[in-house]
Amino acid sequence: MADGRHTDAITDAADAAGGPDRRCLVTRSVRPKAELIRFVVGPDGAVVPDLAERLPGRGLWLTADRAVLERALARNAFAKAARRLVTVDSDLPDRLIHMLTARCGDAMGLARRAGQAVAGFEKVRAWTNAGRAAVYVLAREATANARDKAAGLARGHPLVDCLPAATIGAAFGREDAVHAALADGGLARRLQTDAFRLAGLLGLSTTAQATTMGPQRGDGRPALVKPM
Repeated sequence: MADGRHTDAITDAADAAGGPDRRCLVTRSVRPKAELIRFVVGPDGAVVPDLAERLPGRGLWLTADRAVLERALARNAFAKAARRLVTVDSDLPDRLIHMLTARCGDAMGLARRAGQAVAGFEKVRAWTNAGRAAVYVLAREATANARDKAAGLARGHPLVDCLPAATIGAAFGREDAVHAALADGGLARRLQTDAFRLAGLLGLSTTAQATTMGPQRGDGRPALVKPM
């Protein structure tokens, strides 16, 4: 069995090469990038979330889970991993929730402008019947009846239900929306990944295969979404 230093070297090399897996600096588990959040340390020593994974510098990766993030803050894990003094915002968990919610809204808005998304139950149903809907979105405030309807349409497709109605609505130029759907493509996959991470930071259960994305569906089973 490889020791920790050898595994770290492999993971750091994969980071430099843009490989698919990363090591969580708290749990030490190696997981797909879609299940973690990347941070970098800026020139001023501030820890910065890099949700788009484009900022220069060595990536510090954390499992997308609020409990893991809180452990990282309590243990000063960022400074230990960076081997230097760093500053971390005390409200980092809430800041990340805000950022991920905004990214989900942006992805839906871009998809809508590209003709790759619709909102409203009847439009979502029409897309389902036409075979266009690949990812379903349901407001987390949705009633049991709305959840029953969404579950009936999704039927095994990814269902994101960790977003507020106001965020969904804003993406479609309205006050709020309960139902939405995206066609298959890069924006739909980006939404899935950001929603997966958001669910973890909201304190919802996550696994390597799926995450509970908010309250239970109308049929009593969790609403699930698979990461990229």
